[in-house]
Amino acid sequence: MPPDELRVHGRAALEWVAQYLETIRDTPVFDTPEPGFLAEALPGAAPEHGEEMGVILADFERLVVPGLTHWNHPGFYGYFANSASGPGILGELLASAVNVNSMVWKSSPAATELEDVTTRWLARMLGLPDTFEGVINDTASSSTMYALAAARETTFPEAHEKGLFGLPPGRVYASEEAHSSVEKAVLALGLGQEGMVRIPVDGARRMDPTGLRRAIATDLEAGRRPMAVVPTLGTTGVAAIDPVAAVIEVAREFGVWVHVDAAYGGPAALVPEVAEDFAGWEGGDSIVVNPHKWLFTPMDCSVLYSRRPEVLARAFSIVPEYLTTEQGAHTRSLMDYGIALGRRLRSLKLWFVMRYFGRAGLEGLIEEHLRLARLFASLVEESASWSMASPLELALVVFRHDAGDAVTRAAMDRVNETGRAFLTHTVVDDRVVIRLSIGNIRTTEADVREVWSLLNQAADAER
Repeated sequence: MPPDELRVHGRAALEWVAQYLETIRDTPVFDTPEPGFLAEALPGAAPEHGEEMGVILADFERLVVPGLTHWNHPGFYGYFANSASGPGILGELLASAVNVNSMVWKSSPAATELEDVTTRWLARMLGLPDTFEGVINDTASSSTMYALAAARETTFPEAHEKGLFGLPPGRVYASEEAHSSVEKAVLALGLGQEGMVRIPVDGARRMDPTGLRRAIATDLEAGRRPMAVVPTLGTTGVAAIDPVAAVIEVAREFGVWVHVDAAYGGPAALVPEVAEDFAGWEGGDSIVVNPHKWLFTPMDCSVLYSRRPEVLARAFSIVPEYLTTEQGAHTRSLMDYGIALGRRLRSLKLWFVMRYFGRAGLEGLIEEHLRLARLFASLVEESASWSMASPLELALVVFRHDAGDAVTRAAMDRVNETGRAFLTHTVVDDRVVIRLSIGNIRTTEADVREVWSLLNQAADAER
C-alpha cells in the first residue's frame, strides 16, 4: 500500500475508532446472531484480485461489527473487564507498524529493554520489590504454564533430559475456586489430571491453609512430589482472595514453589485499602498480573514476574547457532522465558497507558470501580428480592434472585437481550448466581444504576 493511500485509509480507520468509542453507548453490547451468519455473508474463498481498502473497511463495519460482543461498552459486566483506553490503542497501532520481534536483544534492543523497563515500573506501582523480573506474555494461561514449568524444573531436575516417565507423580495445589488455566497447565506439563489437587475453601471461598498442609503431607507420605502451590488473588467465580501469606508459609515448610495468580486482582494493589489484602504476595516465587484486565491495556498483555528468573530460563532456554549473539552483562533474550520465539512489542501499549494516566490516575480509576461495586452490592443488600451469593471482593458482585435459579437465569438473559448490558453467571453452593464485574474504563454510576433497574424489570417480568 503506497504511503499516500495508507494516510487516507489510516485517517479513516482512526476516525472510525474515535467515533466508535465516542458513541459506544449507542451500540448494543451484545447481540444474538444466528451461528454461521458471517460465513453465509462472506464469499467461500479469498478474492482472486485485490479489493479497494474502502470496500474492505465498509464490510468490516457492515458485517463484522454487528456480530461482536463489545467489551469496550460501559455496560459490559461479564467475565472480567477488558477495556481498551486511547493510549493503549495508539500503542498497539505503533507496535503493529514497527512490527519487531524481540526474541533476542540484538533482534530488537529497544523492544527488549522497554519490556524490562515497563515491567519494573509496574512492579514498583504494585509494591513489588525489584527482586522480581518481568516478562510479557499473551494471557495468564501462558504465564501460569511457564511458571509451573519453572516449578517442574526445580522439583524434577532430572526430567529436563529424560522426561517425567518413570518418575514419581507430581502435584500442583490450588483452591476449589482456582482458574481452569491451572489445570490446563498441569495437563500440558505432563502431570495428568491427577496432578491437580483441589484444596477445600472456607466460607468466603478462600483456600484453607490447614487443608493445604494436610494434602502436601499426604502426598509426601505416598511418595508423590509436591511441585507448586497456586494461591489466587481474585478468583474468577467470586473474586475470593486466598490468604496468600499463610499459604506461602505452608509451602515454605515443604520447599514448594509458589505461583501467585493475581491476573485479575493484581492491579488493585495500587489502592492502599486493597493492597492490605495482598500482604505477603511478594513472597511468591512467581506472580502473574494481567494489564489487559484492569489496567485498560488492549488484549493481550499478561505480565509474569519471577523472583527466580534463572530457573524460568533454565526451563526453556535452547539456543541454536543462528540465534547466538554477543550480549552485554545487562541484556537478556526474552525467548528464554517461554515457548514463543516470536515476541510482539506488547510493552509499548502498557508503557503508553502508564505514562498517560500515571500511577495516581490508574489508582483513581480502580478506586472508582471499587466504589461502584460497593454501591451495587448495597442495592442488592437493601433489596427485598435479591441476595448476595458471596461476600463482595474487589469489584465483582455475585448475587441471585430469591425466587430461585430459573428467575435468576432468566433475568440475566433478558437483560443481555436488551443490548444495554452484558452479564455472565456461575454456580455457588449449587445455586445459579449472576456475576457483575465492574472494571470498564467507561462505566459510570449511571450505568450501574441502569443495569440494576434492568435486572429488576426483567425479574418482575418473569414472576
